Amino acid sequence: MKFKNILLSTLFILIACFSQAQIKQLKLNRVEEMANLPQPLKIIDWKLMAQNFDKTIYDFNAKGDYWPMVWMDSTKKNFDQNVMGIYTAVGDVRQGKLHNKGMFHEALANMGSVLGASLIGIDKSNQNGINYTAMLKNYFNRDTKWNIMMNNTAPEVALLGGGYGRDWWYDVYPNVLFYAICEKYPNEKDFDWIAKSIAEKFYKADSILKGDYNYSYFDYGQMKPMKNQICAQQDAAAGHAWVLYAAYKKFGDKRYLQGAISAMTALESNKINPTYELLMPFGAYLAARMNVEQGTTFDVQKLLGWTFDGTAVCREGWGVLTGKWNNYDISGVVGSTVDHGGYGFLMNTFDAAWPLVPLVRYDPAYADAIGKWMLNAVNASRLFYPQYIPNEHQTILQSAGVTKGVIAYEGIAKGSTFDTLYMDKIAPVAQGDGPKWVPGENPDVSQFSVYGSGHVGIFGSIVEKTNVEGILKLDVLATAFYKSKAYPTHLVYNPYGQTKVVSYKIKGVKNVDLYDAVAQKFIAKNVSAKANIQILGNKSVLIVETPAFSKMSMANHKLLANGVVIDYKK
Repeated sequence: MKFKNILLSTLFILIACFSQAQIKQLKLNRVEEMANLPQPLKIIDWKLMAQNFDKTIYDFNAKGDYWPMVWMDSTKKNFDQNVMGIYTAVGDVRQGKLHNKGMFHEALANMGSVLGASLIGIDKSNQNGINYTAMLKNYFNRDTKWNIMMNNTAPEVALLGGGYGRDWWYDVYPNVLFYAICEKYPNEKDFDWIAKSIAEKFYKADSILKGDYNYSYFDYGQMKPMKNQICAQQDAAAGHAWVLYAAYKKFGDKRYLQGAISAMTALESNKINPTYELLMPFGAYLAARMNVEQGTTFDVQKLLGWTFDGTAVCREGWGVLTGKWNNYDISGVVGSTVDHGGYGFLMNTFDAAWPLVPLVRYDPAYADAIGKWMLNAVNASRLFYPQYIPNEHQTILQSAGVTKGVIAYEGIAKGSTFDTLYMDKIAPVAQGDGPKWVPGENPDVSQFSVYGSGHVGIFGSIVEKTNVEGILKLDVLATAFYKSKAYPTHLVYNPYGQTKVVSYKIKGVKNVDLYDAVAQKFIAKNVSAKANIQILGNKSVLIVETPAFSKMSMANHKLLANGVVIDYKK
């Protein structure tokens, strides 16, 4: 009897430890303005779009006007090897094998398309006998002694566009992309020492800046902060921090952790919203992650507000668009909230999902907000593609065939940003800036964005439809790079006003228990293939697929199953 009482007491204590009230959800003002269920609702197959993009674009023998979209650059900058060039926009006159020695191509397009394909399971290190991954080394600017990844391979094409060495985010973001690719290809020759060089440069730069990122860019050759006609880009600190934290996880050097903390502290200390292009979401993600992994106290709400609210000062109004334009919900896309009434961009929208979806693993209080934003963003993003937006809403319908169904317009705007052209088009207007890059020379079809479309694999790896229209299953780990060991985790948001039952298919092959990190309890046990789960109206679940019959434990307010964290907020 005494043993039985002890056993019951122990069981009661365990139940008390593993039980907790549902995580209180925090709101984001901009997301509150979005429709719970956007209309017209159509969720396309983003993984299929990513697959089709890869096989269509990476075809050196493609036929048709302006095709192929790729070529080989034999200038061998930085490394003694050829590198694949890829068009930034269809028909861009600066690019191709016959222009500028074939050396004008951008890391944003090349790295973005390699990463996107890799995220959906395509091996770009051996595709039809070609190692596209290794070719990315040519963007590592060692000939100039900058020794970081840059948007072009050499300064000879610097003034042609792409912000080479004078526009900070263009210099920082290729390194964010590279670190992600580096994790996907850990055995690629030279990648480790390149990653180490980048980390050293970013660590030293942060040490020199001493918390003041109030500059247009940083000269990583001279190791000096610089100012020019471009306004200050303090959110470069978010890019520095993300790379340094990834480097800390990769190499274990605590200097990189301190550098990441220093850069995050500099970012958060700004008195105004310093959002410039697309780095701020990485800051919000790091705030949530480092708070639970490193015991920091960064203000996640503040950084998410700067990401969404459109209150940026330098890049006026940059944030997340909301609203309905002529009965089309366009909420969720990322760009300028003020330019011609609003101008959103496809690449920025894809890339915001990369850090914001995995953020909820570390801070489930934002599960509802991120789930609702993603539904809106995923739904609206189809409107960038000519086949998914009505004729009267696109500028060059007559040229849509050139896209082969895989290249989208660069942006969607409330009104044509060409001012004197396409004024008969009604909102939302699908268009692009390509003709403005080389006025009088770039063709109309340069409005179709190869570089932005190449990042489609981010959505392709995250977004999955369920058996209920409008309820998405979002893979929280797909873009959670350099993470600690984790079990499959998915965010599922119910946009309807009433409870819905969703058929949840498990990702693994063995029996699992389903733990909801929002409700902080197990909702299904010993599931072998799928389970019906109830989701309350306008609420979400954050499902962690833990091995059935796992040994449960607690450590530092974290709940673990077989030693793996499944809840950071117990």
